[in-house]
Amino acid sequence: MAYNYDMKYERSITIRKSKSFFLFGARGTGKSTWLQQAFSELDHLWIDLTDPDVERRYSRRPGLLLDEWKKLAELRPTKDPALAPWIVIDEVQKIPAILDVAHTGIQRHKIRFALTGSSARKLKRGAANMLAGRAQTFHMYPLTFVELGKQFDLDDFLHWGGLPEVQGSNHLDDRRQFLRSYQTTYLREEILIEQLVRRIEPFRMFLDVIGQVSGEVINIANIAREAQIDPKSAERYFEILSDTLVGSYLPSYHRSIRKRQLAHPKFYLFDVGVWRAIRGELQLPLAPHTTQYGHAFEHFIIQQAVALNEYSQSDFRLSYLRTKDDAEVDLILDRAGQRPLFVEIKSAETVTSGDVKNLIDMARDGEADAMVLCRTPRPYRLGTAEVLPWQAGLKQIFGL
Repeated sequence: MAYNYDMKYERSITIRKSKSFFLFGARGTGKSTWLQQAFSELDHLWIDLTDPDVERRYSRRPGLLLDEWKKLAELRPTKDPALAPWIVIDEVQKIPAILDVAHTGIQRHKIRFALTGSSARKLKRGAANMLAGRAQTFHMYPLTFVELGKQFDLDDFLHWGGLPEVQGSNHLDDRRQFLRSYQTTYLREEILIEQLVRRIEPFRMFLDVIGQVSGEVINIANIAREAQIDPKSAERYFEILSDTLVGSYLPSYHRSIRKRQLAHPKFYLFDVGVWRAIRGELQLPLAPHTTQYGHAFEHFIIQQAVALNEYSQSDFRLSYLRTKDDAEVDLILDRAGQRPLFVEIKSAETVTSGDVKNLIDMARDGEADAMVLCRTPRPYRLGTAEVLPWQAGLKQIFGL
C-alpha cells in the first residue's frame, strides 16, 4: 500500500499492515509523514521520541506504553486482531530499552508495532532487542523519479536532490538553507548528540573529504591522511554513515572474470543534494556536458537503483567492477536465475560504439547482458549492448 507525502507524492514502499515492522531511513526521507498517512493518531497509540518531553517520559518508564495501549484497547474493544490498535514509535533508537517492552507486547499481547528510526547503530551498539524476527525490516529513501511522476525534472533533481522537504519547495533559498542545515546540524551536531562520535571536528574533516570522494573506490589510507585522522577512525566513520543510512557501499563484483579486478568497495552518499551541500556546490550551476554533471548523474542512477531494488523487492545484488587496467562497469546487477546485467551510466544524449567497447568485452567475459543508461531520447543497440533512455532502462530492470 502506498501513501501520499503531504498529498503530493505517492511513495512506492509497500508494507502490509499485518505484522510489526521497523522502517529505517535517513532523517528527512519522509518516514514520519508516511506513518501519519498509514496510522491515524486517534486510532493508534503514537509515541514521538523526537519530542524531548515524550523521550524523558518513556526513558524513565518504558513499560508505560503497554499500560497506555491497554487503555486504548479497552476503549476500542474488538475480537478481530486485525482491528486492534497499533503502537507507533517514531525514532525508536532514542530509547533502545523500549524494544524489550515491544518484544513482550508482541509475544504476550499480540500487539503490532510500527517502529521507525534513522539509525540501527545505536540499537545494535547497545545490544538492543531487535525482536528476533518478529518484525519485518524496511528502508525508506529520498524520492525516486517514479514517485515524483510528472513533477520530476532531471536537472533540478541533480542540483537539489530528492529529499521531500526540498522537492516540496519552489523557493531556491529555502532549498539551499535546508540542505545546508542538514549537513551542518544533522550530519555533524546530531551525530555527536547521539554519541556516535566523541569529537565533532575530526568527523567534520572526514565529511569534507567524503564529499570529494563519494562515488569513488575507497582508499582508507588516503582518506585518513586527507582528513588528518587515523585509518581506524576513518573505517569507523564510514560505518557510522552506513548505519545512519547517510551513505551505502557498492561492493566490488564478486565473480571471477578473465581480467584481474580491484576488490575495494565504492561508497555513495544517499542523496545528490546532500552530496552537493557537503561539497559546497549549491550556489554553482550544474550544466550538462560537464564533469560535475556526469558525476551527479552517476550518483543519481546508483541511488535510484538502490531504492528501486528494495521497493520492487527485486533482491538483486548490486556491485561495480574495475580491473587493474582501469576498465570499469559502473553498476552490475546479479539476478537470481538470470544472467548478470552489466550497466554503463552515461550522462550524454548520444553513445557511440567506442564508448561501449569495454562494456561489451567485460560483459562477454562475465557471461552477462550489457546495457547503457543515458539521456538518449530513443532506445537502440550497439553490438550486444542495449542503449536505453535511463527512465525506460530502470523501469525495465526493476519491472516497473
